[in-house]
Amino acid sequence: MLKTVLTPIHKESLPFVAISLVLSGLLFWLWSPAGWVGLVASAWCVYFFRDPTRVTPVRAGLVVSAADGVITALTETPPPPELEMGSAPVWRVSTFLNVFDVHINRAPVDGTVSRMAYTPGTFVNAAFDKASEDNERMAVRLDRQQGSSVAVVLIAGLVARRIRCFTKEGAELARGERFGLIRFGSRADVYLPKGVQPLVCVGQRVLGGETVLADEAFQENARTGEVR
Repeated sequence: MLKTVLTPIHKESLPFVAISLVLSGLLFWLWSPAGWVGLVASAWCVYFFRDPTRVTPVRAGLVVSAADGVITALTETPPPPELEMGSAPVWRVSTFLNVFDVHINRAPVDGTVSRMAYTPGTFVNAAFDKASEDNERMAVRLDRQQGSSVAVVLIAGLVARRIRCFTKEGAELARGERFGLIRFGSRADVYLPKGVQPLVCVGQRVLGGETVLADEAFQENARTGEVR
């Protein structure tokens, strides 16, 4: 029970939590009601940076979600040109993270980070489809020993202004391994291997490192869902 409730927080949170607590103390000294508001903001900061463990399925051929959130779009489109993965359309699975979602990003497949490309841009609502091309983003290409490459693009949103990657070119990532963080609200696009259909549907809530987005060993038409 305690492990479920008391979720660890990522080390990236420490400066933010420290600053918010200092400001809360200052607000208490100036005017106590404002101090309580500061404490609530500090608690939210801790909550935002939570970093729960996940159980990642490890069977070969699976592609898992790179982020927590809601699937907002399934689109057939070429991968980002900066990753040099060709111009053939593949399925792009877009996951929108609101400010209450876990924001730790995880590798969708086992692979080698062969290319990383940062692109400055705007900060429109990450739920909009045009955010994939217009917003500030960090694109990561993962080359696998068997099969085509997979791409993950971390996209800053209306509130998020910082993309942090904990990996580098040449690094080996395991499926479900933590590799990035976006502060504070964002979007993650996963470009599936060529010829592989998504197994999720628009509106579905997914968990980073756990939810299976696609399975190369199982093919079906793109799924649709209903709210019930």
